[in-house]
Amino acid sequence: MSDTILQVEGMKKYFNIKKDQTVKSVDDISITIKKGETFGLVGESGSGKSTLGKTIVGLQKPSAGKILYNGVDVETLGRKEKAIVNREMQIIFQDPYASLNPRMRVGDIIAEGMDAHGLAKGKERQERIYDLLSRVGLRPEQAKRYPHEFSGGQRQRIGIARALAVNPKFIVADEPISALDVSIQAQVINLMEDLKEQEGLTYLFIAHDLGMVKHISDRIGVMYLGKMMELTTSQDLFAEPLHPYTQALLSAIPVANPGAAKRERIVLQGDPPSPVNPPSGCRFRTRCPHAMSICAEAAPVWSEVKANHWTACHLYN
Repeated sequence: MSDTILQVEGMKKYFNIKKDQTVKSVDDISITIKKGETFGLVGESGSGKSTLGKTIVGLQKPSAGKILYNGVDVETLGRKEKAIVNREMQIIFQDPYASLNPRMRVGDIIAEGMDAHGLAKGKERQERIYDLLSRVGLRPEQAKRYPHEFSGGQRQRIGIARALAVNPKFIVADEPISALDVSIQAQVINLMEDLKEQEGLTYLFIAHDLGMVKHISDRIGVMYLGKMMELTTSQDLFAEPLHPYTQALLSAIPVANPGAAKRERIVLQGDPPSPVNPPSGCRFRTRCPHAMSICAEAAPVWSEVKANHWTACHLYN
């Protein structure tokens, strides 16, 4: 039995904003996610992380490429089989304020997926709602309240309960802690890790906070302007980052111990280029401190530089 739950092959997601302008939000991404792992995805705003996650779960249709769930191309599935995949692949949204319907009671928000898939009715439905609220650290009686009566951290717990309601196998966590206070972030992360163990879940964890990604992820992919720059285990990425972009990201992480050796800060010049008109060759070359003439002439090859350590950089081609 394969240990792979999800394969993304040659994924592209383009948005036509004008007649002659196209935003290449995700441009030829291929990743494999194993059952039971947490795959971290990092990069600056606009790198295409959230678009990739939303396309994987079917909220957006890919411009090109394949999504294989348990080895089966989801586009080839019939209506009933597709409904099962939709149920097993869920998403936790970034904004706990905008992602909950303010006119619905919390219990009905959590049960929306159950109702759509016909998983529970009547007393069973109510008991399931109460159980899910308890599991995410809320009280059953809070099911009758509305979203505005909860804090940001509590609303994100409601979002997690909603995702769990349909017994998923794979969850895209789209920056689930970025809108929360620092004091609440660790609580939500610990809750997600506990649920992963209890339910046997697999996560695609999208985030800006590299320190948090290191803590929760088994493997990490680094995206920049729609392209994957580097991919390896969490341990290897932090011990020996290969791509100049990854090195710059890691150098920006604050050091918790003031007495520790100071890390050399790599300051990138300028802002990321527009995804409407990305640079030729390597997309990072306009900000890369190691840019060479070949970087403008040809795109670097995505290659395994070390065992299980992939990167796209002319320094290693």
